[in-house]
Amino acid sequence: EVQLVESGGGLVQPGGSLRLSCEAAGFPVSKYAMAWVRQAPGKGLAWLSAINGADGADGSTFYADSVKGRFTISRDNAKNTLYLQMNNLKPDDTAVYYCAKYPSSTYASGKFFDSRGQGTQVTVSS
Repeated sequence: EVQLVESGGGLVQPGGSLRLSCEAAGFPVSKYAMAWVRQAPGKGLAWLSAINGADGADGSTFYADSVKGRFTISRDNAKNTLYLQMNNLKPDDTAVYYCAKYPSSTYASGKFFDSRGQGTQVTVSS
């Protein structure tokens, strides 16, 4: 059974940093493309970043313009964990953050996830 469990959210001041973690079970994160998405209050799900699988793909990373240069996606294959390092956080980054798994090793725009975690709340406020 595929399981994704996010952690690391919390309250942070504007300009601050957080690192989100997503512990995966039931599959190796190295073999699948993975993503981070978020849902702000009253808004739909927004894609933030993706990373290709390392096995069978090139491990390339991709970012939405809204987070490019501020957020970094990474993966620890030994810990079977996905990360999102978030720097220079802004109030508009307030949202529930989810990690998600793609059904193959490569990301493509518009591709659907086949699994998603329960999310972790990030609140950016002074």
